[in-house]
Amino acid sequence: MYHLTALVTLLAIAFYFFTAINVSRLRTKTGVKVPAMSGHPDFDRAFRIQMNTLEWMPIFLPALWLFAVYIGDAIAAGMGVVWIIGRIVYFVGYSQAAAKRGTGFAIQVLAALVLWMGALGAVVLRLVK
Repeated sequence: MYHLTALVTLLAIAFYFFTAINVSRLRTKTGVKVPAMSGHPDFDRAFRIQMNTLEWMPIFLPALWLFAVYIGDAIAAGMGVVWIIGRIVYFVGYSQAAAKRGTGFAIQVLAALVLWMGALGAVVLRLVK
């Protein structure tokens, strides 16, 4: 069973939902009316945080699950938590200033790469056996 990976998946989705709520909150606070996609620096940064998180989910989630299936639930979940921490650090930094997003971005990229490369390596090893 993959209970830990399932929990991390749900946490990642909850974090994404949080970013969507934050965009809505800042839309109201800054007066950026729908359907505008920009208009106030605080809103613009919140929107980019949400979109960047969405852009990474199709990379992160399949890699997370393939890693869990081919390598192990606990290790996958641990790397998934690192990815979420990276997204949180990204959120906090980018919310303050665009220049402060780098550390969080690097953490989540590293976690996603470990998951993707681990899954790829495990699949290839099974193919050549």
